Amino acid sequence: MVKVLLRLPSARVALGVLLIIAVITVFGPALAPYDPLQGSDLTLAPPSAAHWLGTDYTGRDVLSRILAGAPLSIMSTLEVTGIALVLGTIPGILSVYLGSVFEWVSLRLIDTLVALPFLVFAVAMTALLGNGITQAMIAVGLLVAPLFYRVARAATLSVARSQYVEAALLAGASTGWIVRRHVWAKVLPPIAITLATTLGVGLVVISSLTFLGIGVQPPTPTWGGILASDLDYLPQKAYAPVFPAVIILITVLAFNMLADAIRDAAGQSGRVLVGARAAKANKARRVAA
Repeated sequence: MVKVLLRLPSARVALGVLLIIAVITVFGPALAPYDPLQGSDLTLAPPSAAHWLGTDYTGRDVLSRILAGAPLSIMSTLEVTGIALVLGTIPGILSVYLGSVFEWVSLRLIDTLVALPFLVFAVAMTALLGNGITQAMIAVGLLVAPLFYRVARAATLSVARSQYVEAALLAGASTGWIVRRHVWAKVLPPIAITLATTLGVGLVVISSLTFLGIGVQPPTPTWGGILASDLDYLPQKAYAPVFPAVIILITVLAFNMLADAIRDAAGQSGRVLVGARAAKANKARRVAA
């Protein structure tokens, strides 16, 4: 599937954008031209040669704050997705094999999480555990976990009814062996699609929480916090929210493009598309020859 994925133009574009975001995440603070926390007398300045994206209401360089805020924004997104992946995928697979009691309890727990008001639960968890980024990520990860649970359970149910799995059970194979040998390969593609989609959703959620000041307090730079910082000064600088909004939009779009590319690569459409492109290329070479 990876070879087919890399042949899709949308996948290459998405991976290229995400590679740039990864570089910014790793080296962003070092690349920042100014101290992202240091203000100046040059407040709400427009873009210039000295400040490419201008300055905010305290005179801090906007580009430096976006670069410095990338690690916390992206790493928080990865943390949320990792928590949701573990808490959703493993119980979703095991719910098919560990008996009716575990299945009933896990389904009721997932239904409860789905019914919880998202923002209210996140605020309540951070108030209970402390207004820290880790506490906020745990709360968000719990609420996103049902996505992985349902996808993993549905994929596992489709495999569990297959004849080769039933034959393995009759032969005395253990649940762990069946999951490793037969189930995981079938569950991995839909989980990968959900993972890429959840990364985009997670970034939007993290940006929304930091926009509201939940998890991270100013002046710590985050993309959501930068988006909220100049809202009181829109009459003086109406385009100020555009810069952090664009970087969030581009990153989420890249994650969604990657999810669509994985879906195509895992299905018949991706193989047909790659085959058609290969046939077209071969025809072109024959004509040129």
